[in-house]
Amino acid sequence: MSRRRDTHSLLIGYVLWIVGFMGIHRFYFGRPVSGTVYFFTFGLLGIGWLIDLFLMPYLEERAERRYVPGDKDYSVTWLLCAFLGLFGVHRFYQGKVFTGFVYLLTGGFFVVGWLFDLWTLNEQLSNRHARLRAEYAYL
Repeated sequence: MSRRRDTHSLLIGYVLWIVGFMGIHRFYFGRPVSGTVYFFTFGLLGIGWLIDLFLMPYLEERAERRYVPGDKDYSVTWLLCAFLGLFGVHRFYQGKVFTGFVYLLTGGFFVVGWLFDLWTLNEQLSNRHARLRAEYAYL
């Protein structure tokens, strides 16, 4: 019997929550719309950010059910994106060397690429993992 690997870590969620109320923890748990709202309102003026202290286990549980585990760790990728994303380090980690260099030379493709990754990083990883599973199942 195989145990399902974790995709998202509650501890990493709290780390991203603590370091700033710009909504990165919401992006991490697959909530890009509310993450964007938090980004532009400083966590709904801090009120939503404080409420998330108690909602974090729920957000983590939902992300666990939604995303496909695989060879690239979601938490590592998100930490690299959150703290070094403008340099493309998360893209190098995913094996996207060309766009990693583009991000490195252009400040995350002039920040817009980094914002795109905040919105889509979970889906990028989940799609990669599902595609690899399908390829291995075919073999």
